[in-house]
Amino acid sequence: MESLAQHIEALIFASPQPIPLAEIRAVLQETFGLEFADTQLLECIAELRRRYDHAQHSFEVIEIAGGYQFMSKGTYHQTIGVHLRQQSTKKLSRSALETLSIIAYRQPVTRSELEKIRGVSCDYALQKLLEKELVTIIGRSESVGKPLLYGATEKFMDYFGIRSMADLPQPREFKLPEQTIGEPEELMVEVAEEAG
Repeated sequence: MESLAQHIEALIFASPQPIPLAEIRAVLQETFGLEFADTQLLECIAELRRRYDHAQHSFEVIEIAGGYQFMSKGTYHQTIGVHLRQQSTKKLSRSALETLSIIAYRQPVTRSELEKIRGVSCDYALQKLLEKELVTIIGRSESVGKPLLYGATEKFMDYFGIRSMADLPQPREFKLPEQTIGEPEELMVEVAEEAG
């Protein structure tokens, strides 16, 4: 099928989040009533990646968060960043970022565990993260009261541009500034100890 790459291109373009290979295959099989091998689909995706690799295009097809998505090339990140800063009125607060980082490294985690690490209530930050679909409820703990367990979502990986949770930097990769006054922040030390 000559236009298979274009159909895949349309699916990647139309998908609001990275589209997995299995989903591409399922859509194409239902559309055409034919079986498609992963190798055939991957060849088409490789063709698309080569096509958009030329300097005339400001975006490319990349593999991210378990799927494929169009993303802008690095050369244009500063311009897009300025635009997003100008348009964004809903940035993540420091407390939301702290809560999100704890969830990402410690998942599955309960609200009481989050609050123990942060030392303050996490209700508001947790609610905002749930609304933005960066975290989700993944079950209930077996401990007393069976509290909810929270974990990071694929949207989290997409938001931060990582393929999987294994791509998160490890605590040993964080380097404290060499010339600092006082003790390191308690949160960073505790998260690093418990994640390590």
